[in-house]
Order: sequence, then structure tokens, then C-alpha cells
Amino acid sequence: MDEIKLDWTFRLSLLTDLVRGMRYLHGSPIRVHGSLSSRNCVVDARWVLKITDYGIPGFFEAQGLVAPTKSAKDLLWTAPEALRAAKGYPRCGTQAADVYSFGIIMQEVVVRGEPFCMLSLAPEEIITKIKKPPPLIRPSVSKGAAPPEAINIMRQCWAESPEMRPDFVTICERFKQLNHGRKVNFVDTMFQMLEKYSNNLEELIRERTEQLDVERKKTEQLLNRMLPSSVADRLKLGLAVEPEEFAEVTIYFSDIVGFTTIAAHCTPVQVVDLLNDLYTCFDATINAYNVYKVETIGDAYMVVGGLPVRTPDHAEQIATMALDLLHQSGNFKVRHLPGVPLQLRIGLHTGPCCAGVVGLTMPRYCLFGDTVNTASRMESTVLHHHHVQCLGRSIERSIMSA
Repeated sequence: MDEIKLDWTFRLSLLTDLVRGMRYLHGSPIRVHGSLSSRNCVVDARWVLKITDYGIPGFFEAQGLVAPTKSAKDLLWTAPEALRAAKGYPRCGTQAADVYSFGIIMQEVVVRGEPFCMLSLAPEEIITKIKKPPPLIRPSVSKGAAPPEAINIMRQCWAESPEMRPDFVTICERFKQLNHGRKVNFVDTMFQMLEKYSNNLEELIRERTEQLDVERKKTEQLLNRMLPSSVADRLKLGLAVEPEEFAEVTIYFSDIVGFTTIAAHCTPVQVVDLLNDLYTCFDATINAYNVYKVETIGDAYMVVGGLPVRTPDHAEQIATMALDLLHQSGNFKVRHLPGVPLQLRIGLHTGPCCAGVVGLTMPRYCLFGDTVNTASRMESTVLHHHHVQCLGRSIERSIMSA
């Protein structure tokens, strides 16, 4: 139970309940507990400590029965004089012996450990040393484990001489001083603890919420790179994305001239590095234009203007972007083949098309229509040394103006 944090006020409340119970017991006809230990101190549903098993030694004596033999571990709470059991020592115990047992329980509460837990000795060795001092053996408790007055009370309770031990009336008065005269109210203590836990929980929730927001933004950024933001927003809401027709868009297709030959002189990793370097450069370039990158398949690069947001200058944007990418490819150097020039084949076309999301496991935003097919054919059938081929009056005007 060490992971449960109990502050000193909480522990003092439990010890105070024990002191009050023993003070009442010693003033009652029972007079003596006789076998006080932490094992017969219980906490009820209202977090009040209560004492059990009192008067059992007297019961055995009254019935003429022999009490069960205790193990060495069970005797760790027993006073030295009771362990020695000199002739004439009461079988039901003494009040001073109960005070000694309370001192051992107090050590358990202060250090959150079993009796004599700080000593690397077996219970049998400890009992032998307690019976036959010197040296006097007692638990070792550091000064910072509890208030100094509490440690003084504890040490006086396990004094070797029974006459030197305080009674529970005195201990009760000294416990009041420990709490500066205030009544130890466990309910108030619980409210204070709950307030601390609530504040800590609020801070923890705030930190976790901030972390969640950061991760959510990362996820949204990644999703928006894969799909148009308007489409991604509908998918996040669980809404269906209906196919949409566009009256006029401009499609861009490109691939690398002689890519098959270049790939034949590269390892698979080098091919991946080549395409990654080139498309990273292209992606940075197209960010300056109002266009949408549709996909890359092998060395093919597809971009569209005029969707998913309709714009009137889509042809101009795509045509200017095509010239920019053509310029970038001319300056591009292949890492492992720096002497090999990289040339692009580009095809452009303007016309109507239909766009929609295809698939559920890995949804893709795809374009369909003759415009897409025509632009693809323009790219694949471009003449030698003619890097750009296009159809449509709007594209022709855009290239001439550029």
C-alpha cells in the first residue's frame, strides 16, 4: 500500500482514534487490551480507526484455557517485560505493555512499514535481543519522518522501564498539542486531500488535452495532405462524400524521360531516394500555386487546378506551375548519378471532369473523365525534345502570357 499517499494529518487522525480508544479501554472495566497490534486495528467505512480483540487474554484466563502460542513475528508488538514473563506477571497483560505496543504501531504508521522493518534481522533474533539487553534494541526512525514531538512520544512509549512510559491520558493530551490545539477532523482532512487531488487532476487534464490537441493537429495535417480539406472534414464527421462534377478544370501529368533506363542502373533504395528527392522539390514548388496534387504513381506526377475549390484562373496556374517544375527538373541532380540530366515529359489539358472518393480502407480522391485521359495521352505521346504538350485555347493563352 506504499503507493497510496497519506499525509501526516491523515496519519495523525488514525493515531488519535487509536489513542482515544485505548484511553477509553483503560478507563473501562476491561482495563487492559493485552494483545494490541496493528492487526487488530481496523478502519471502518467512515475512515475511523477502531480497536478489536481486546480482553482476549483475560477471557482465556477466566476460562482456564491455554492461549495459542504466538510466532516470533506476532510477538514484535509485545513489551519486553511480557516477553520475559517473570513470575507474578499478569497473564492478561498490563496497561504499560499496551503503551509499548502502541509505540510499535506508531512506528508502523510513521515509516509505513512493519515493526522493526528497518533492521535486517529475523523476528526470532529481534525477540531474543529484546528479552536480553544490552544492547537495547528498538526501531530506528529518522527525525524527518514525523514531527519531533511525535517521535519523542513514540520513543517514550517503548521505554524499557514500564514506569517511564506515559499513560494514554497523557498521550492524548500530547496529541492535542501535535495538532496545535485543533480538533483532528478527518472529514476536513479528506476535503483538503480531495481539493489537492482535484487541482492535480485539473492540471493533468489540461496537459493531456494540450497533448491531444497537438496530436489531433498532426493527424489533421497528414489527412489534409492525402485528401482535400473539404473532403477530409466530411469523412471525419462520418458523412458520405458524393461524386462531384466540375465544368472546367486543368489537369497536369508528368513523368521522367528515360526513367526505366535510369532505374535499371539503380538499386531499389536509390530509386526511392531519387523519387523522394524529386517529389519533395516538386511539392515545395507547387505550394506557391492554387492547385491540388492528386497523386504520384511511380515517376508519374498528377496535379489539378480548379478543384476541389473552383477557380477561374486554373489554366494559368497549372501552365505557370508546369514551367516552374520544368525549370526545377533542369537544375535537379540525382544523388548517385550526378552526371545524368533529368528531363520531364509534361501533358496538360482543360475540360470537364468528375471527382470523388474511392475506397474505405485507404480512401483516395480520384478524377474521372475524358479530360484526365486526354492529359495522360498528351504526356505519354509528347514529341522528342518537346517537354510540354497541351490542348485547349485557355492553356495556349496562359503559356503565351507566361
